[in-house]
Amino acid sequence: MCDIEEATNQLLHVNLHENQSSVQVTESDLRSESELLVTIGATVPTGFEQTAADEVREKLGSSCKISRDRGKIYFVISVESLAQVHCLRSVDNLFVVVQEFQDYQFKQIKEEVLKDFEDLAGKLPWSNPLKVWKINASFKKKKAKRKKINQNLSKEKINNGQEVKINQRNVKKEFTSHALDSHILDYYENPAIKEEVSTLVGDDLASSKDETDESSKEETEPQVLKFRVTCNRAGEKHCFTSNEAARDFGGAVQDYFKWKADMTNFDVEVLLNIHDNEVIVGIALTEESLHRRNITHFGPTTLRSTLAYGMLRLCDPLPYDIIVDPMCGTGAIPIEGATEWTDCFHIAGDNNPLAVNRAANNIASLLTKSQIKEGKPSWGLPIDAVQWDICNLPLRTGSVDIIVTDLPFGKRMGSKKRNWNLYPACLREMSRVCTPTTGRAVLLTQDTKCFTKALSGMRHVWRKVDTVWVNVGGLRAAVYVLIRTPQAFVHPSEQDGEKGTLW
Repeated sequence: MCDIEEATNQLLHVNLHENQSSVQVTESDLRSESELLVTIGATVPTGFEQTAADEVREKLGSSCKISRDRGKIYFVISVESLAQVHCLRSVDNLFVVVQEFQDYQFKQIKEEVLKDFEDLAGKLPWSNPLKVWKINASFKKKKAKRKKINQNLSKEKINNGQEVKINQRNVKKEFTSHALDSHILDYYENPAIKEEVSTLVGDDLASSKDETDESSKEETEPQVLKFRVTCNRAGEKHCFTSNEAARDFGGAVQDYFKWKADMTNFDVEVLLNIHDNEVIVGIALTEESLHRRNITHFGPTTLRSTLAYGMLRLCDPLPYDIIVDPMCGTGAIPIEGATEWTDCFHIAGDNNPLAVNRAANNIASLLTKSQIKEGKPSWGLPIDAVQWDICNLPLRTGSVDIIVTDLPFGKRMGSKKRNWNLYPACLREMSRVCTPTTGRAVLLTQDTKCFTKALSGMRHVWRKVDTVWVNVGGLRAAVYVLIRTPQAFVHPSEQDGEKGTLW
């Protein structure tokens, strides 16, 4: 049994004792819990469903089903892989599927449909999904506690002006004495699943003990879970609204479990996803989107990390590639690249000094996080930020392997009128610095009319191989995948000179 499997069994053991302290759990029960197969649903950036499915197959070895409702994928895993699911870079939110109805027959009268929703609540197989939710909740609680302790530790280091030397063996021994097995600590330190490393020292260990004592007191008292139902509905043939479905289904769930309804401070979020005749009931495993991971200093057009990851995967980075974002903004794309493709070098550039400053601050925050994770000074990250002019990049001709950037839409930044001059100039300069034949570019824009016109004049240096349509903040945008042609770059002034000699 590998370390991850053993750690998950320990996590299951602790979780079951927290919730069922009076029940004797055998080894076979624990094994059956860890081997439990469940269906996980994930929301992904619209248009990048196939990219997310490829990541799941690559990292988890599971095949994916892409939903008819765009922006969702489904895959089957064992409970022991639950923590690895949270490490996926392309997914926004996660939920465990309670039951799926491929062709749900809705009645024509609204009252009858809502009555069917009420009856449905008591017929669903809630048992296994709720076990997964409990394990996930325990996982998140321990992770949050370690994150808080790490933050306190980093503050102490800053205040003292010196590094705190940590004896990891003693820390693990003391940590075990507080009702958490050392295998769980190893689980969080395992680099294979890229979880944050946690360290307990001094006062932090004492505060951890106080928190454990408080939680044990709370567990002795019977607690009623708080919940809410969220309905996501798409389709024109429904005779009911999302609020009506959530209200009546939620009322039946409350009667069935005797839970307390709370729309804001809830423990369990039950999801009712309806797309035409497809109905899927699930339980949320994330409280906020997983795309909120790298950026701490936001700008007016900060790109979601999940969308940035999808764009990077489209260009298929190879080891030692030079990847440039010439209009980086807050640096979402190069930061995501430096996190996932550490064997490449990433350059973030922008002409706006405020944007470059935000990108530099985000890089510094990521570096600090990396140092806390490793518990020692880091050698740094393969990324740098620089201020430059997109139309006159300080880079050698043919020195860049990949260009990935979010072009100005002409709404929050720039204007559509300026794009008619900006886009052709950008494509020309990108073709200069990009390596002929092997160079790639992945460019995001909502101003597709202007981009298509600009690209038509650059067909001798750029060849379009794919277009992915995505949703960015409610706007329909396109991600263009381009390949650099073998033709060498010729400066426009040189072209004019050649034409002059011909005449």
